Amino acid sequence: MAIKYNEKVVDHFLHPRNLGRIENPDAEAVVGSPACGDQVAIYLKIDPETEKIEDIKFESFGCASNIATASIITELAKGKTIDEAMNITWKKAVDELGGLPPIKYHCSVLAVDGLRSAIRHYLMKQGRIKPEDLNSDLVRGELYHVIYPPLGIDIVSAKRVKYIGVDDGVVTIDIAFDDEDPYLDEIKHEIEEKVSVLPGVKEIKVNNVGLYE
Repeated sequence: MAIKYNEKVVDHFLHPRNLGRIENPDAEAVVGSPACGDQVAIYLKIDPETEKIEDIKFESFGCASNIATASIITELAKGKTIDEAMNITWKKAVDELGGLPPIKYHCSVLAVDGLRSAIRHYLMKQGRIKPEDLNSDLVRGELYHVIYPPLGIDIVSAKRVKYIGVDDGVVTIDIAFDDEDPYLDEIKHEIEEKVSVLPGVKEIKVNNVGLYE
C-alpha cells in the first residue's frame, strides 16, 4: 500500500530548502548509507564569533521522507547557535512537517543525526571535544536513535533493550521483541547501521531474546 504524505511533506520533497553543497564548509557530516536506502550529507558555515549557523545545505539520497526531513531540519537550524541547533529533536522535525507515518520516523532521526554529527565535527576541529573510547554508554546513545514505529519512541525508552556488552570491539545487544513482530528485521538493521559508525567497532551481534516480564 502506498504511503500517504501531507501537503507540507510533499512541498518539502518537491521543493527542498537549502539543497546543495557548501564549498569549503566549516563542518560537514554524512550519515546513513545508500546501500541501506537513505543517506544525508550536511554542510555548515558557522560564524566564529557568535557560533550561529550562517548557512546550511544538504544532499539527500533516499525517499520522500528523507528529503523532506533534511529540508525542514536545515530551516530549523539556520540562524541558530550550535548549542540551540544541537537541541533540535527528530520529534520537532516531525511536528514542523505536520506529521509523518510512523514507519518513516527514522528519516527524521537520520536528519537530526546528520546535523549533530556536523556540529560535533566542528567542535572536534577546534579541539573542544575528543572522540570517546567505545563503551556501552556510547552504544546506548546510538540506540536512542532507533525508533520503534508502533510506539513512536526509541527502543531504549520503550524498554526493549535488555543488555549491551562491549568486549574488544565486539558489541553484543540483546533486544526484546515478539519473534513475529513485522518491524523486527528493520529494527535489527537500524541497530547495526547506527552502532557501526562508532569508533572501534569490529563486530555487532544483535540477539532477540523475545518478550518476557
